[in-house]
Amino acid sequence: MAREPLSKDRVLRAAVALADGGSIESLSMRKLAHELGVVPMAIYKHMANKDELLDGMVDVVIGEIDPPLTGSDWKSAVRHRILSARRALLRHPWASGVIESRRTPTPVVVEYMDSMLGMFRSGGFSVDLTHHVMHTMGSRVFGFTQELFNDPPDGDPKTQATMVREMAATYPHITELLLAISHDRGSVVGPGCDDQFEFEFALDLLLDGIERLRQQGGVQA
Repeated sequence: MAREPLSKDRVLRAAVALADGGSIESLSMRKLAHELGVVPMAIYKHMANKDELLDGMVDVVIGEIDPPLTGSDWKSAVRHRILSARRALLRHPWASGVIESRRTPTPVVVEYMDSMLGMFRSGGFSVDLTHHVMHTMGSRVFGFTQELFNDPPDGDPKTQATMVREMAATYPHITELLLAISHDRGSVVGPGCDDQFEFEFALDLLLDGIERLRQQGGVQA
């Protein structure tokens, strides 16, 4: 059986699969070439460098997001699409970090952002309010929440218990919160505590507030 010819699409699909199965940090042109059964120079015929490869991998993930719903109110349509983006990131846990690291968006990313803007404009939002809304939504339009701090790695239970006791005397409110909360680790995107419940809680809170602003006619100076 003839091997599928090497193409940009095949390179990107293989790179995404490697990142899904390992880590984005360990992905290299040499490892990718080995996976594809070619010499590394063959990869460079389709990708100039690793940055271009990462851009293309982001495009693959963005391409998995559902298109805008038709015949639905703006809030339901936006919520549906953002949760579709969330599902794409759950399939590709490395993607949120790569999206954050990109300095220049690709045409695929720009097209996605343009369509998100269009959903708000079609929903009756002014240009000014749409601008404020997109700043407020931030990375949530891509399906993840940017965390200020990463959760510490799991360690020895006795050591952690000692740390908690020491923290309680100085930082009682943080300690109280840490002891009370729990997260669904299986639905966390990225290295923080952005699990599905927290993501949807914040998303719905924002969408409800945004709808009130839309009904009021925008942001009052």
